[in-house]
Amino acid sequence: MGQVLRRQGMNLLDENIIASQRNQLRQWRIPFRQIGHELACPGVKDPEIIPLLRQLKQPTFFTRDYDYFEPRLRHPRYCLAWLNVRPDKAAFFIRRFLRHPAFCTHQGLAAAAGGSARKDVVRGKCKL
Repeated sequence: MGQVLRRQGMNLLDENIIASQRNQLRQWRIPFRQIGHELACPGVKDPEIIPLLRQLKQPTFFTRDYDYFEPRLRHPRYCLAWLNVRPDKAAFFIRRFLRHPAFCTHQGLAAAAGGSARKDVVRGKCKL
């Protein structure tokens, strides 16, 4: 069996993470909640998500929505991880991001994961 990923905080998926990828994360025993399912109402608008993130304990928000990859959205209370990948590859990159040794703290990070498996951490100037 794969390694169980445990850390403080919450893994939060945007509504644009498809069911097959949620199922894969469950198989890998990666805990998460999803916007529109466990948190917030279905169809919640983007401007309502940032205040929600500020209320949660150390959330890492995974999304395929490029609008979240904005330096002005960085905040010490959450991490934004933009997945620049095909819908059917999101779980692979979420797991890879969470396992990466440079992801020891999440505060104020905005990161991007792409098809080349390269992640750019905006704050701290780390290249993962």
